[in-house]
Parts: sequence; C-alpha cells; structure tokens
Amino acid sequence: MYAWEGGPALVQTVDFFTPIVDDPYLYGQIAAANSLSDVYAMGGRPLTALAIAGFPQEGLDTDVIARIFRGGFDKLREAGVALLGGHTVQDREIKFGYAITGAVDPKRILTNSGAQPGDRLILTKALGTGIVGTAIKFGRASQELIDRAVAQMVTLNKRAAEAIAGVDGVHACTDITGFGLAGHASEMAAGSRVTIDIDSGALPIIDGVLDIAAQNRSGGMTTNKEHFLPEVDFTASGRELDESHRDLLFDPQTSGGLLISVSAAAAQTAASNLESAGIRPYFIGTVKAQTTHRLVIG
Repeated sequence: MYAWEGGPALVQTVDFFTPIVDDPYLYGQIAAANSLSDVYAMGGRPLTALAIAGFPQEGLDTDVIARIFRGGFDKLREAGVALLGGHTVQDREIKFGYAITGAVDPKRILTNSGAQPGDRLILTKALGTGIVGTAIKFGRASQELIDRAVAQMVTLNKRAAEAIAGVDGVHACTDITGFGLAGHASEMAAGSRVTIDIDSGALPIIDGVLDIAAQNRSGGMTTNKEHFLPEVDFTASGRELDESHRDLLFDPQTSGGLLISVSAAAAQTAASNLESAGIRPYFIGTVKAQTTHRLVIG
C-alpha cells in the first residue's frame, strides 16, 4: 500500500497461475477474478490491470490464447477495471493472470490482523475448488461438479466487499486462496493475536466435493498441511472429524470467498447486506482470546 498525501491510498497486487479448467475463456475469467480478489479483501476498489502471461512457442492454437485474453478482459470489464497493457513471455506451460492497481480509503483499510475476541466469522463462498481442479486434470470430475465450481470461481468478490464496506464492526477480512481456509484463518489469528474457533459442521462445501476428496489431494494441500497443521487443534471439541473434512480445510482455493471477522453486534447487519447483494453468508465460527493454538476446529 502507498498512501498519497491527502488522498486515497494506492494498493497493488499480482497473481497468475496455470490452467485450472479446460475451457480457455473460463480460465481467463477465473484468473481475472482471482487477481482482483486481494483488492476487494482490503476494502479497496480495483482500477487498472496489467496482464501477465506465459505461452509455449509451439503447439498452442492462437485462438486458444485469444479466448484466454477475452475471458480475462470480459471479467475485468464486469469489475469496471481498465486493462492498460501487459507482458507475455514464452513458457513451456501456460500461465495467466494480472497485476492489479486499486484505491482504498486509508482510514477504512481492512486487513487480516484486526479480529477481536467475540467476533463472528462469515465466509462468502463454499470450499472445494482445489479438489475439483485436481480432479479435472485427471478426468475424475463430473461436468455437473465442474459447472458448480466454475460458477463460484468466476464470481467476483466485488459485491461481497461492497456489502460490508459500510458496516461498523467489521474488524478483519481476507480472501481464501492458495493457503486454504486453515492457512488464511491461521494467518488472521496470528496477526490479530487471537484464536479462531471454526465449527466444521457449518462449513459450506461445494456439492459433490467430499465424494472425490480422497482421490484428489493436490500438492498444495500437502504443503499447506505441513506448514499449518501444527497450529490447528482438532481435539478441543471432542468431535471426530473424518479425513476428507480435514483435507478440505487445507485445500488451496482458486478465487475463493472472503473470510470476514465482524463484531457480534454487527454480524446480522453484515449478513443481511450480503444477502441483499445476492451473496450467501455462512457463519462458520467465532474469535476467542488467544490460546496455545491459532485455530480450533470443532
């Protein structure tokens, strides 16, 4: 973030990744939505974008490249973001994304380090896109499941961010992406010096994901488990959580939802605003005073 004297602060973020779906146009849309997400999570308004892309020199039809760029451009246009240009390099594997510049009121910046004991936690998208992405690579996902995951991944976090912008009592926010819910919640807990208590029974899950979870664990999921598992207490509630549900917590998400920490007094207002914006709010837990673990799963 860079704060201009007497004006809005400048925020910049960058993100790109390899294809998560087979359709080039949808891949472009997902990449754009994912790249914009960090700015929305900060309470900012994305303004401009620069494309970042890598394509193999041979074996890729130019129409495929055009459809990727078209998908991204259409999603940027939906967000009201101007595409200023970009840079493309040769790469053996397709990569695509954007560097995003946005503006935010420096007095109303949302971070992942402001959660307070007593807050309630709201999640705005269901979990499981990483599992679906892995299943797509190996031909193990039904078209119905792919369609459900894609519909979520191409959805901007714009309306969700706008819905909570005027709510006094929103203390922290982050988007759920590569570190999975457990990772991003752990970072929020560490930055806020609190413990986050998640109700596993309240977690929203893309319909059909649990049926394929055991056969579609990604490398990113394994990395997330290795890094964040020591911070998680699965025993505090006495409830036994099966392996697929545990894996879901560490599943890397693409264009995931917002995790919002909001005071108990303002929680229903935030939820009502989200519902009015067409976003389903999922209450998934609470914030507590700091204990020996950053994350408690009940």
